[in-house]
Amino acid sequence: MSSAESGAEPTPGPSAPTVWPGHSYPLGATYDGAGTNFAVFSEVAEHVELCLIDARDNTETRIDLDEVDGYVWHAYLPGVEPGQHYGFRVHGPFDPAAGQRCDPGKLLLDPYGKAFHGDFDFGPALFSYDLADPDGDAAPPALDSLGHTMTSVVINPFFDWATDRSPGTPYHETIIYEAHVKGMTQTHPGIPAELRGTYAGLAHPVIIDHLKSLNVTAIELMPVHQFLHDQRLLELGLRNYWGYNTFGFFAPHNQYAASRQAGGAVAEFKAMVRAFHRAGIEVILDVVYNHTAEGNHLGPTLNFRGIDNAAYYRLDESDLRRYTDYTGTGNSLNARHPHTLQLIMDSLRYWVTEMHVDGFRFDLASTLARELHDVDRLSAFFDLVQQDPVVSQVKLIAEPWDVGEGGYQVGNFPGLWTEWNGKYRDTVRDYWRGEPETLGEFASRLTGSSDLYEATGRRPSASINFVTCHDGFTLQDLVSYNEKHNDANGEDNRDGESHNRSWNCGVEGPTDDPAILELRALQVRNIMATLLISQGTPMILHGDEMGRTQLGNNNVYCQDSELSWMDWTLVEKNTDLLAFTRAMTTLRTAHPVFRRRRFFEGRPIRGGDEVRDIAWLTPAGHEMTQHDWGSEFGRCVMVFLNGEALPEPDARGQRIIDDSFLLCFNAGETPVEFVTPNTDYAQGWAAVIDTAHPAGSTDLAVDAGHAITVAARSLIILQKSR
Repeated sequence: MSSAESGAEPTPGPSAPTVWPGHSYPLGATYDGAGTNFAVFSEVAEHVELCLIDARDNTETRIDLDEVDGYVWHAYLPGVEPGQHYGFRVHGPFDPAAGQRCDPGKLLLDPYGKAFHGDFDFGPALFSYDLADPDGDAAPPALDSLGHTMTSVVINPFFDWATDRSPGTPYHETIIYEAHVKGMTQTHPGIPAELRGTYAGLAHPVIIDHLKSLNVTAIELMPVHQFLHDQRLLELGLRNYWGYNTFGFFAPHNQYAASRQAGGAVAEFKAMVRAFHRAGIEVILDVVYNHTAEGNHLGPTLNFRGIDNAAYYRLDESDLRRYTDYTGTGNSLNARHPHTLQLIMDSLRYWVTEMHVDGFRFDLASTLARELHDVDRLSAFFDLVQQDPVVSQVKLIAEPWDVGEGGYQVGNFPGLWTEWNGKYRDTVRDYWRGEPETLGEFASRLTGSSDLYEATGRRPSASINFVTCHDGFTLQDLVSYNEKHNDANGEDNRDGESHNRSWNCGVEGPTDDPAILELRALQVRNIMATLLISQGTPMILHGDEMGRTQLGNNNVYCQDSELSWMDWTLVEKNTDLLAFTRAMTTLRTAHPVFRRRRFFEGRPIRGGDEVRDIAWLTPAGHEMTQHDWGSEFGRCVMVFLNGEALPEPDARGQRIIDDSFLLCFNAGETPVEFVTPNTDYAQGWAAVIDTAHPAGSTDLAVDAGHAITVAARSLIILQKSR
């Protein structure tokens, strides 16, 4: 038995390193060119050891951290350079009934670690309890986790950013593209094999050119903070593909790095951001500050649990051995504790100032707002963000719900925030699949959801409009399946959302029926077009522009395989859809009337008898009355957007004048004649998009007061021609 396994003191190295007092700030390991300062917070620790790990033989040198200021244990080690592996051992109370789980047998990862190396083996040494008695409160077994866990790595913080700067794209000009680092690049034939699945691969010109062709202004990356592949999934031959299982909030996930050098992911990530910025594309990170990878009381002891369990986690007040779980993952970070709040805010600032990212999408953001048991939009976290001179200036996007009671908070976040608009998603899905009595709701969502955002002083861009995202069906699957088909996940199809508001167009899954295939392609175009002419900020799911499918699996969180990766052969197979999507993003980019900065007034802008900024018309060309909203043509509506009634000036204070448009929606099962309105609106109209055609192209033209036929389940976009 080794000294580590027996719990005995390790044999000291040939020479002890020089130790200076150092500083309590910044936390983590900070290299300054001459040495490294180490600092770690623990309010409950009685003694903390810094462990320097020799990566060649996994031996350690332990250094007592004798300096403590405000519960921060620290030291400075001259001569310690980037590439040094390290960890901490925290001596203190192990008393689960009191909420404390210190275990010096565990080599603990740095909560502020900028890089990590190695892997976890999920053997007994990772757990601070007897696996045969998981609910017991006995002292943890004397098993050392060194060699069974990852190690933290000192990084070189210096990087040549050259002239890098954020594109700073205003929200109203933003088109977001949600993507996965590996899924986006793993099968692309134009990316060298050694770069596929990596940050370097994502920054390859073929990816950037594809995004530019779609007029994308921001790429929103699914989690890239260092995360853990769950033991249960690994035992099933699966992986945590999505990455919502963070334990390192300052480190880019090392498995996405082409560089195999310890700490190499940091420079590679920075180079990726620099490449995107040069192309005018912002980088937004999907971040998971609501829970960690340590799970519930049965999870491994990796860092937070062993450092200061009660400070970092929300504990069940009726049983401190258990964790409060608002996330469905086993635990929730304790955003009420000042040091946990500091961790979150320090992490956000680090990714902005040191990694140059342009914004964040907060997973299950309602969890961060919880004070006691309620969701409070004025909680401490939002107060801190509001006054922070760095974080308050980047894009802040909330997923405005969690799994706890009262967690659905769409429309209730503070003024700085934009939100994933789940009501937009649901309404657009319902409208195009023909659900009754959706027209009024559809009108609200199409025009920026003023009912959700205007009362808090926000603008249409506060609505992040999406119909599909990573969580759920792809757009192709949304029109191909009525039911989820998640059997590959190993949970007997119990996982994933069952109510998808999807429609298979007549046959479940793959079919050779040309009529059904044509209808599905039409529905995809209808939804994509609606997304890109809606007021607000549109978000496209990666691959939807080329018909990506997950074969009906609406929860591919564990599928690191061809099932979830982009299939780039679809570029050739679905050329019409790709051309259609590019045409729609080009139309939106070219015309401010589709991306207004202010909500519609619904009345003449400058008084008198001028035509209003927006008008809702029946298929007969008459303005709709209150009665009309519930009439038999409730699936059909015509919308006039007045390009000469934009109230907001441009960035230089000049009046914006755009073309006017007429949107003719027919979600019904039969063709409908639409009569264009009288000459008060326009003398004539020319169609720029007709979703009934595979690429959307059309040469249709019509005079005022004349009829056009809008095919069943289709949309025609008319532009004022004279």
